Amino acid sequence: MDVILKWIGGGTVAAALVLAGIAIGGRATAENDMSEPAIEAPTPVSQPVFAHGAIAAKAATDAKRLYTVRRVLPIDGPIKYGEWHWDDENVPDGPLLVTVDLQARVISIFRGGYEIGAAAVMLGTDQHPTPTGVFPILWKQRHNVSEKYGNAPMPWSMFLTNDGIAIHGGSEVENGYASHGCIGVPDDIAKRLFAIAKEGDRVVITDGKRMGMGDSII
Repeated sequence: MDVILKWIGGGTVAAALVLAGIAIGGRATAENDMSEPAIEAPTPVSQPVFAHGAIAAKAATDAKRLYTVRRVLPIDGPIKYGEWHWDDENVPDGPLLVTVDLQARVISIFRGGYEIGAAAVMLGTDQHPTPTGVFPILWKQRHNVSEKYGNAPMPWSMFLTNDGIAIHGGSEVENGYASHGCIGVPDDIAKRLFAIAKEGDRVVITDGKRMGMGDSII
């Protein structure tokens, strides 16, 4: 019985102390409210949200798909000299990417992975080869004349190197003709490509690379 009374008594004292503390704290708060203005809580700063997990993986996959072959033009047989094709109807917007293969002697123009143009091209010789690699379009010149090669007309020029290698029109794209390293294309393709190409768009020049549906272009 004494134990029970002591426990009850102790609990009663503890409860009384708690109530007293509340009363004192409440009075102190009220006094503080009268003497000092309330301090506003700081405005929370939003933190950047970073994609991760499945979201990041999907974003990376979608980015790669922009440079993956998603359509090729239905062309029967190898492209012949002087032949060109263009079809951008209903093709969605996307980054422009141009490929040139030295063995096939063909230029292909892709938008968002969809091939919209293709043609046979004129290339350089062993003495003046067309370089391979990935090149950005450095600048464009609609009415270009080559002072280096006898004022030869090179309309719709899109320059890939600082030493004059370009994709351009104004060329005889026929068997037996060659350039000094440039990529000569039929005028009909040159003017269409020139109209949509921007500085910084990439041109991939390969030597014997074959691509099909679903393949990565770069």
